[in-house]
Amino acid sequence: MFIDEAKIRVKAGDGGNGCMAFRREKFIPRGGPSGGDGGKGGDVIMESSERHNTLVHFRFNPEHTAQRGRHGEGSNKTGRDGGDVVLKVPVGTIVYDDETAEKVFEFSQPDQSFVIACGGRGGRGNARFATSVHQAPREHEAGRPGEEHTYRLELKLLADVGLVGFPNVGKSTLISRISAARPKIADYPFTTLEPNLGVVAVGDARSEVSFVVADIPGLIEGAHAGAGLGTQFLRHIERTRLLVHLVDVSDSSGRPDVTKDVEVILGELVSFGAHLEEKPMIMAASKIDAVNKDKLTALKRYCKKHKLKLYEISAVTGKGIEELKYAMAAEVQKFRERELSAAVEKN
Repeated sequence: MFIDEAKIRVKAGDGGNGCMAFRREKFIPRGGPSGGDGGKGGDVIMESSERHNTLVHFRFNPEHTAQRGRHGEGSNKTGRDGGDVVLKVPVGTIVYDDETAEKVFEFSQPDQSFVIACGGRGGRGNARFATSVHQAPREHEAGRPGEEHTYRLELKLLADVGLVGFPNVGKSTLISRISAARPKIADYPFTTLEPNLGVVAVGDARSEVSFVVADIPGLIEGAHAGAGLGTQFLRHIERTRLLVHLVDVSDSSGRPDVTKDVEVILGELVSFGAHLEEKPMIMAASKIDAVNKDKLTALKRYCKKHKLKLYEISAVTGKGIEELKYAMAAEVQKFRERELSAAVEKN
């Protein structure tokens, strides 16, 4: 089950109370105050993990509480600290404060950790209040309460390439052809109800380029406003470096105007409002094995006019698949080199 949104409530552990005690031992007159401090409450820590790819474990377990600190004891014994709670989330998770809608943290790499609720400090025992003029203090502190928050978690997939297009244009078939991903494939709209990720490797062992491709569930007109699957999966395109727009040029789609199809999808990307339209895009004429020549001609004319690269592919027969894979790899490699040079210059 793919869950990319969840709301959780976290409560850090309260600090233990400080102790009020006096030392009473044989042969030790005037033992004085001996109350120990309370232990610190446990933190709630969130950590990114490559082993997780969904937020489903929070959907059915939304409340998480860390252990409280133990109270201080006599003989200057400090209470034990409370145990931390570590919550694992997928890479690409964004944490928002549910009350203020403020972004708290974004997990962009594996093994990042962030304390989302701090445990309370332990209270001081009466031994801490002893002075030369106040030798029998009865003051002691209660432990501080741990932080308590409600967070909204949102997952945006980290993929290099995003496949977009109308339902049933062949995105799932393509990702099953170029990677080891095995999404559900059927001859009806919205077969894909959740994004599928596949790792694609291009080249030999010396010059191999591997990248992640995301098959985004089909968009329709009005998706940015909630039509079809709505904005539920549009956000997963935000982090991609490259978009591959598949257009069905066969007669099976039931849509006669391919240029209108392209404009509708581009319009949805613009309307979503995350600058998706600014991402580089490769056009792919899919189902070329059952091509309608008029549609293909119209699409070629459109791509030439807008200076878009067009690849003719058939995921069924394999025609044009290798060329498209190498084109995707080349674009991804360009971005990686740019990011590397920018990081070197920054340092």
